Amino acid sequence: MTAMAKDAWSVDDISDLSGKTFVVTGANSGIGLETTRNLHRHGATVIMACRNLDKAQRAVADIEASGGRGVLRVIHLDVSNLSSVERFAAELVAEGSTVDVLINNAGVMATDQGRTVDGFETQIGTNHFGHFALTGRLLPIIGDRVVTVSSIAHRSGRVHLDDLHCDRRRYSRWGAYFQSKLANVLFGLELDRRLRGGGSTIRSIVAHPGTARTELGKNGTSTTNVVMRKFTPVLVRTGVQGCESQLRAAIDPDVRGGTMYGPRLMAFGAPVIETPSRAGRDPDTARRLWEISEHVTGVVFKIG
Repeated sequence: MTAMAKDAWSVDDISDLSGKTFVVTGANSGIGLETTRNLHRHGATVIMACRNLDKAQRAVADIEASGGRGVLRVIHLDVSNLSSVERFAAELVAEGSTVDVLINNAGVMATDQGRTVDGFETQIGTNHFGHFALTGRLLPIIGDRVVTVSSIAHRSGRVHLDDLHCDRRRYSRWGAYFQSKLANVLFGLELDRRLRGGGSTIRSIVAHPGTARTELGKNGTSTTNVVMRKFTPVLVRTGVQGCESQLRAAIDPDVRGGTMYGPRLMAFGAPVIETPSRAGRDPDTARRLWEISEHVTGVVFKIG
C-alpha cells in the first residue's frame, strides 16, 4: 500500500507538486492559508483567489517566510460577486494556461441576514452560487479535478428549493449556513455525475475539515458567534489539521470522483472517504438545484 493510499494520510505524505497549478479561493486565512502553504512547500504554483488583497499579500509574506519551492500569485476574487467571478475567470482563460486543480474553499458562516450584490442571500450566494459560477467559467481550463469544501454541518441542512433566499420564511443564520453547506455537497456530487456522463476525465470531489479552526463566524453578532470566537481555539483542531481533507482530495492520485473526504472520526482524525448525508446524496434535489443555479448565475457548464 502506498503512502497516498493509506488511511493514516497527513501532509507529510505530500509528494513533489512541481509543474502543478492550483487555484485556491479564500487562500489568505484559515484552512485556505494552510492548504496554500502546503502546496507551495511542495513546489506547486498557487493562484490565491482572495477578496482582501492586503491580507493576501501578508499571507504571501508569511508563507514564503516559512519556506517552500512553489510560486504564489494573488488575483482579486470576491466570490460573492458574480461580476468579480467573471473577471477572475476571464483573466485566467485568456492566458491560455491550465489549472490542474480548483479548490472551492472560501466561505462565510452564520452571518447576519443580508444580500450579495446580485441579490442572493449572503451565505448561499457566497458559499454556493459564487463557486458554482466560478467552476463553470473555469471548467474549460481545468485539467484534473475540482474540490468543493463543505462542512460537517451539511448533515443538519435542508435545501429550500422554493425559497433559497429566505424571502418567505424567518431567517435563521444557522439554517442558512447549513443549507449552503448542503448545497456544496449536492453541487460537488452532481458535477461529477455530469462530468462522467459527458465523457470528461475531470474529477469532482467534496471535502470537509471536521471541527477546524478558521475565521468563519467571526462577523456574526449572535450570542453563538461570540461564544465561538471565545472558545473555538480550545475546542477544535488547528487550520493545519483541518486542511488535510481538502489537500488529500486535491492531490491524492487514487482519489475517485464523486466521493467526499473528511476526518476519520467525522470531527477529528486523518482524512478518509466519508458518506455524505442522505440529503446530500439525493440526485433529484441536486439536479433541480443545478438548474436553478444555472438560471440565476447565467453560467451554463460546457461538458464534453
